[in-house]
Amino acid sequence: MKKIAILTNGGDAPGLNAVIRAIVKTAENNNIECYGFIEGYKGLLENNYVKLESTGNVSDIIGKGGTIIGTSNNTNVFNLKVVNENGEVEYKDLSEVCVQNIKNDGFECLFTLGGDGTQKSSRDFSLRGINCIGIPKTIDNDVASTDITFGYNTAVSVATEALDRLHTTAEAHHRIMVLEVMGRYAGWITLESAISGGADCALIPEIPYDINKVVEKIESRKAKGKNFSIVVVSEGAMPKDGTISIKRKLDEGNGLDNVRLRRSRRKSCYRIRRVDWNDC
Repeated sequence: MKKIAILTNGGDAPGLNAVIRAIVKTAENNNIECYGFIEGYKGLLENNYVKLESTGNVSDIIGKGGTIIGTSNNTNVFNLKVVNENGEVEYKDLSEVCVQNIKNDGFECLFTLGGDGTQKSSRDFSLRGINCIGIPKTIDNDVASTDITFGYNTAVSVATEALDRLHTTAEAHHRIMVLEVMGRYAGWITLESAISGGADCALIPEIPYDINKVVEKIESRKAKGKNFSIVVVSEGAMPKDGTISIKRKLDEGNGLDNVRLRRSRRKSCYRIRRVDWNDC
C-alpha cells in the first residue's frame, strides 16, 4: 500500500485533528502517502483533496479544535439532493462518481472519521470494492459495535459541568431546571451526565417517559423540603403512547440523516430551560 486518503464527515467533535495527525504519522512511518478530502463526502464527490504531511500542514494541529480538512453533514452521496436545470428537486445516488474518483486517484484505502451516518456510507463503499477503515467519531456514542466514540467524553463533561452550575441557581430560585442535551436516538449523554451531575430525572430515547412519573418525583422532593429539581432530557426523548418530535423531513425521510428532530441548535450540546413550580 502506497497511497491512502482521509475524510472527516458529520458534525465536528474534539479529537478530529489528533486522529488525522496519528494516521498521517503512521502512514509516513510506513512509506505511505496520505491525502485528505476537503469537507468530507462533499470533497470525495468533487474530487477535492490535499496532501497531508507531518512536517507541513499537520505539524501543529494536535491542540486545535475542529478539523483542518473540513467536514460536511448534509452530503449523503447515496441519496443526494440535486436541483435540476428546470428547478425541480430530486434525490440521486452519486456514489459511483465517488468510487471512480478513488480509483482514478489511486487511493488504496479510505479512512472515514465520522458517526453513524458516515460509517453507514463507509460500509456501502466497502460493499462496492473500496477498502475503508471507519474511525467512530460522534458525541452521541451511537456507532454500533463501539464502546466509546471519540468526542463523547467531552460532551458528557460539558453537560455535567452545566448541571453543576445549574444546581446552585435552581436551589437559590426554587426552580425546576430542564437541561436538554444532544444524542438523537441514543441517551448516553443524558444518562451519564445525569448520574455524574446528580440530576433528579433523566428522560432518554430508549425508554418512553411518563410525564406523570416525572411530576411525582418532583412533588416527592418538594414534600421533603427540596424546593428545586434538575431534569435532563435527551433531544430524542418521547412520551409513552407518543412519537418523537420531528421538525422536518428531507425526501420523506429516505436516506441517511434525512430526519431533523425538533431540538435546540446543534452548535451546543445542551440547552437550558427554567420552570416555575406552578408550571409543574
